[in-house]
Amino acid sequence: MKRVAVFGNTGAGKSTTSKHIAEITGLELYALDKVKFLPGGDEVPHDQYLAAHSRILSEKTWLIDGYGCLESTWTRLDRADTLVYIDLPIRVHFLWVTKRFFKGLFQPPEGWPEHSSIIKGTVNSYRVLWLCHKKLTPAYRRYVANAAKTKTVYHLRSKSDIANFLLAIGKNSS
Repeated sequence: MKRVAVFGNTGAGKSTTSKHIAEITGLELYALDKVKFLPGGDEVPHDQYLAAHSRILSEKTWLIDGYGCLESTWTRLDRADTLVYIDLPIRVHFLWVTKRFFKGLFQPPEGWPEHSSIIKGTVNSYRVLWLCHKKLTPAYRRYVANAAKTKTVYHLRSKSDIANFLLAIGKNSS
C-alpha cells in the first residue's frame, strides 16, 4: 500500500476514510478538492491542476482522495497500487451529502478548501450525485473488477465495509 487512490461518488465518506487511512499508514494525504480549488472555492486553471496532480503522482508514495477531473481520475487509478472504491447505495450518498451540509454549517467539511461555501458545494454535490451514479459508477465498477487482477482492490459497499476495512489495515500495520 504505497500509492492509494480513494474514490467514489460525492457524499461517500472518501475524505473521512482517507484521513483514517493516512493516520493508520502514515501515507501523505492529498485531498484533490484542495488541489483543484483555491481557498474560497474558485477553481484553479485546469493546466495548473493537471501539473499539480502529475507532481503528486511522481512521488514514491501517496494517498489521494477525490475526483479532480475525468482525465486525472483514470491516470491516478492506473498508477495506484491500491484502489479503495466506496460504492454505497445512492440513498446513502444523498443522506451523507445532506448530513455534511448540516454539519458544515458549524465546522468545515473534511477535505474541503478553506472558506468555500457549504451551500454552493452542497448544491453542486446534489447536481453531481445522480450524474456520477448514472455515468461514472458503472465505469468505476467495471474498472475495479478488471483491476483486481493486478492491484489490491477494496470495493466497499456499506458503512460496515468501511469500518471493517479500516480495522483490517490497522491490524496489518501494527
